[in-house]
Amino acid sequence: MNVYIYRGRWKIKFHLTTTMAARQHFLIICLAILLSLCRSDPDALQDFCIGELKAQPSINGFPCKDSKNITSEDFFFSGLAQETHTENTIGSNATLANVLNFPGLNTLGISMNRVDFAPGGLNPPHSHPRASELVLVRNGRLLVGFVTTDGVFFSKVVNAGELFVIPQGLIHFQYNVGKEKATAITTFNSQLPGVVLASNTLFGSKPSIPTEVLAKAFKIDDQLVNTIKSKFQS
Repeated sequence: MNVYIYRGRWKIKFHLTTTMAARQHFLIICLAILLSLCRSDPDALQDFCIGELKAQPSINGFPCKDSKNITSEDFFFSGLAQETHTENTIGSNATLANVLNFPGLNTLGISMNRVDFAPGGLNPPHSHPRASELVLVRNGRLLVGFVTTDGVFFSKVVNAGELFVIPQGLIHFQYNVGKEKATAITTFNSQLPGVVLASNTLFGSKPSIPTEVLAKAFKIDDQLVNTIKSKFQS
């Protein structure tokens, strides 16, 4: 009797006899194989690893700062305490607390942003390729929404003290629907979640995406594509 074990792209074949001893031996082998294929020690093996930002980052973060040079200041960041200006074309501004400006987050798998909104301000459609996002509205009223890979749109007007979660990698936005300023605190399960702004990526990339590609994709003419591009290319 042939038995197969599937683990991702692996297919392992066994010939199983019918004796009790053989079946027990087979189960022990299966358990050993499964344990060997599972991840071990997924978390950091040290208390912390203050990022040495001057060094080249590795796959999972920056090299650790020499422990002799670590102080309490390495675990502190005040950048989210102050409101930022929103006098721009979209009426919003984000302050980032990720590993690039808060090295104490290195290897911890967390980060946080503060987003300030003028009345009518928009945090435009974007995605975070490496993290899910939890949005806490600190003050004001925000329409928060995302679109699934099936094209389904989910949204909710979120008031002060309320939360809205955005799954990893999905296009989403926040829009101030109130008459006053608004502030959101967003948290991520990554020290560097990354951000892909849909409009800037498509119309402001360098070098630029061919005009005919965008024209066909959006079912518009070349002239309109070039007009849109001119608004995103500096």
